[in-house]
Amino acid sequence: MNITILCVGKIKEKFYKDALAEYEKRLSKYCKFQIMEVSDEECPESASDAEILNVKRKEGERLLSKISASSYVITLEIKGKKKDSVKFAEDLQNRMVNGVSDFVFVIGGSVGLSEEVSQRANEKLSFSDMTFPHQLMRVILAEQIYRAERIMHKEPYHK
Repeated sequence: MNITILCVGKIKEKFYKDALAEYEKRLSKYCKFQIMEVSDEECPESASDAEILNVKRKEGERLLSKISASSYVITLEIKGKKKDSVKFAEDLQNRMVNGVSDFVFVIGGSVGLSEEVSQRANEKLSFSDMTFPHQLMRVILAEQIYRAERIMHKEPYHK
């Protein structure tokens, strides 16, 4: 099974890099896991709606260029479906049983995802109504993927 976290922008902080490296190591036992980054666009603080749409469009094109036609795409969006960890694991396992072997989780940039990326999603997932830094969201997502693998393999996990 292949699992990719596809995201906009680079991580600068060492503590986020260290956390992600740890989850990459842990996940290597279960799947081929990778994080792919596309470059982000400059967006002024006082950007107009048109400027924001343009940023989303450019970042969206970069994201879509990294997604294969056969990938099962799960976007992280505030308006996505909320699940607990067990349901998340069950849904991943059900998809695998039904032949899905390539999952791509997409995290947008600071202004969100383009409509085109959102429409490409097979599923939309939300972790919270709150806003998190995109770098931290990568760590949270990697942890939940790791937790899902532990649940699917009937291994103990912290509740």
